[in-house]
Amino acid sequence: MTESLIPFNLGIHPINWVGEDVLEHGDFYTYEQVMEEISTLGFKGTEVSRKFPKDPVELKKALDKYGLQLTTQWKSVYFSDPARHESELKAYREHAEFLSKFGCKVISTAEIGGSMLNQDPTRGQDETEVRQLDEDGWKYMVEGLNKAGEIANEYGMSLVYHHHAGTVVEKPEEIQRLMEMSDPNLVSLLYDTGHGYYGGNDPVELLEKYYDRVQYIHLKDIRQKVLDSARAEKYTIKQCISKGMFTVPGDGCLDFESVFEILKKHDYNGWALIEGEQDPLKCNPYEYAKKSKDYIESLFKKVAK
Repeated sequence: MTESLIPFNLGIHPINWVGEDVLEHGDFYTYEQVMEEISTLGFKGTEVSRKFPKDPVELKKALDKYGLQLTTQWKSVYFSDPARHESELKAYREHAEFLSKFGCKVISTAEIGGSMLNQDPTRGQDETEVRQLDEDGWKYMVEGLNKAGEIANEYGMSLVYHHHAGTVVEKPEEIQRLMEMSDPNLVSLLYDTGHGYYGGNDPVELLEKYYDRVQYIHLKDIRQKVLDSARAEKYTIKQCISKGMFTVPGDGCLDFESVFEILKKHDYNGWALIEGEQDPLKCNPYEYAKKSKDYIESLFKKVAK
């Protein structure tokens, strides 16, 4: 079995080691440890971690040392409020300029207005429901995303919208509305298996329906029992993560074989990054990443027949 059976670039997100929503997860890791383990596992692509050097020169030096390509970095936006557009677009341009220094092709982007994530300053720290956008909110959000997409294009990149658990774009009808309202030349899709399933989507149907808009992928699995508890008890996003709702492909309930059949059929050749987002003291990131990589390779061996 060789990695060449996988038609796309398989990378891994440092969130498997260092949490971004649950900050105590993996806070003891240094960026050197994370990069070394990613490199030792044979991955070439990764995203930015909060532990990575902030200075672009230092970050480039570290990535080069471990033979890693930076693929993107999440960018929160608050376009649903038109009063924020000017400052948000200025910040977006700065982010695009930063990523362009590393040869990134996409900018992972998500609206955080109304979200359950701890990033909307108008909401509390333990929200259990999304505050939905009204008609004007949707209009302003899409206007902002189209403008941000223009900025991304100026720097030779694409805006890939990350449908995300606990935000205003997570459910099937919300993803459809975004895809219909936004300019396909300016707004593409970051397809995420785990967040898609959490939002009530069938990940296979979601990929089939919007494949033409997909330019970047997160491969994340779900533990069904934890998701069921999250629904019944109205967990916050932080609780979902703390209790282990997300895991790496091959360790949960999702049908990755069908997902990979679609990617093979379309000859997808962009980046797909493994994400687990769980407590590294309970689920060793290196071991889980290795098992997941082996699982993905074994599925492609099966799919290739």
